[in-house]
Amino acid sequence: MSVPAAELTIVGHYDQAPGYATRRPAGSPSWLLLWTEAGAGLVAQGGASFEVRAGDLAVLGSGVPQYYRVLPGAERWRFWWVHFQPRPSWAAWLGPFSRGDGCHLVGGVPAGVRGRMGLAFERALQDARWVPGAPLPEVHLPMRAETRVPAVVLAGPVRELVLGAVEEAIVLATASARPEGARRPDEGDERVRRALALIAAEPGAAHSVTSLARAVALSPSRFAHLFAAETGRSPMRAVREARVRHAASLLEVTDLDVGQVAAASGFVSPFHFSRAFSREYGLPPRDYRARRRPAP
Repeated sequence: MSVPAAELTIVGHYDQAPGYATRRPAGSPSWLLLWTEAGAGLVAQGGASFEVRAGDLAVLGSGVPQYYRVLPGAERWRFWWVHFQPRPSWAAWLGPFSRGDGCHLVGGVPAGVRGRMGLAFERALQDARWVPGAPLPEVHLPMRAETRVPAVVLAGPVRELVLGAVEEAIVLATASARPEGARRPDEGDERVRRALALIAAEPGAAHSVTSLARAVALSPSRFAHLFAAETGRSPMRAVREARVRHAASLLEVTDLDVGQVAAASGFVSPFHFSRAFSREYGLPPRDYRARRRPAP
């Protein structure tokens, strides 16, 4: 029944027996991540409800009634949990796995990825207890059960370290799992896959429907129709999304001004860039950079 304060980042690990349950009728002001290592749980938020088992990552948005418990009939539910405020860029990774009502399920993360995800959460928990200036703790997988007491972080460099570990886990899960109904990378029309590869390789290039169609030896009209049928979006929408993601990376890791980022990402003007970026991430480029790279 506890509701963590919105500004807190809290990392913990549970191994719960049948009967464990948490219900928040008004939701939580923070987001919640649940990574299942063993056993099974039942998760419900708003109108969405699903089971989670080993290799499933559930991410629940804030402000929506939520309820989760050990799955009836299961012997246990062993899972990592994190209360946090997400970085804006995470929305694009989690979007394909949305179940509605701010609820996301990244199901069936491949077995080869799970060890590294576990290591990311172990690191998040140990980093949450780090005091800047002291030696960084060594990360062991797994830690002893008695060391997995939940850790709370308010702000500062330690919070950024913890969020970095959580971000790694989300990237690993969303990049390796497939949304329901999605094709494997080797499925679908080869020409569309080639066009997507061209866009991803150079998002800032002067792509157009005509240039992409020429690159895969199709007429523009045939290419546009095939691309939309295969991906559910137009070629230029795919280009715009790739450019915005590229711009977000530049804002995070470079000191280029907004105009330079716009030009490097293929936008014709800072105005068009700012409008496209705000539509994708919910805030202007300068605010995004300030949130991702707070001043000392």
